[in-house]
Amino acid sequence: MPVQQRPMLALLLRLCAMLVLSSMLLLVKLSGERGIWLPEMLFWRQLIPGVMILLWLGARGGLSRLRTQRPWIHARRALIGGTGMFLTLGVVQILPLAEATVLGFTAPIFAVVLSALLLSERVGVWRWSAVVLGLIGIVIIAGPDRAQLSPVGLGTGIGAAFMVALISIQLRDLGRTEEPITIVFWFSAFCAPVLAPFVIWTGAHHDALGWAMIAGVGVAGLFAQLLMTAALRYGDVASVIVMDYSQLIWATLWGWLVFAALPSPTTWLGAPAVIAAGLIIAWREHRLSLQRLSTPVHS
Repeated sequence: MPVQQRPMLALLLRLCAMLVLSSMLLLVKLSGERGIWLPEMLFWRQLIPGVMILLWLGARGGLSRLRTQRPWIHARRALIGGTGMFLTLGVVQILPLAEATVLGFTAPIFAVVLSALLLSERVGVWRWSAVVLGLIGIVIIAGPDRAQLSPVGLGTGIGAAFMVALISIQLRDLGRTEEPITIVFWFSAFCAPVLAPFVIWTGAHHDALGWAMIAGVGVAGLFAQLLMTAALRYGDVASVIVMDYSQLIWATLWGWLVFAALPSPTTWLGAPAVIAAGLIIAWREHRLSLQRLSTPVHS
């Protein structure tokens, strides 16, 4: 049975997802300052959601939902996704939260380029113009001042966005045959064993607050994924994606309240261009999807 569309609920769910996601990134940054090594953080970030999914489905008698006929595709997705997550969480430990968040907004720009290169999709003037606008925004954000935005941090942030865009291509393929909860579980199942040796190596000696931060990252990551998935259940992508940019508000707020840091002037100038590029891409893809639906299929 088709799910009834509830646009306002979808927007609210996506807004909550961005709040939870920004809170997770705050915990990642704080844990890094406490000396918790990033690979160990990634291990718990993967293990906790995987275990929670197993327990939840086991209690409901739904473990059969995790069956898959495409294990190697999941493994490839885990390799790409694990690399992307390492960069995404790593840039948060290098750059201020707001700057790291803005760089993440370049993912739709790379998604357009990858769609043209890998999927041979026809990209028109609107989306190519958005790509150029987004790149101009990044140049402005980089600016002449390296005090706020180091070359290493800039490269890590752009690399993270590129990997997120590449993951979106993978998920588009997996989504044809797999449930979202199945994709999330196998991502954890493939990544956690690879990351486990790093936990053994570091010894995992933390105080109660350190363990609370680690647990918070895992739980927040799971709920952010579930909220984003639920938002797409009740609303279309072009509508709910607008709420993704609210993450910049939360990141700026956390940076000010916790670290007494505000975005640099170049970030304020370049961020609107990056956000506008993402919105143009979302709007254009929505228009193209409507055109495809309205075009009659001839046998």
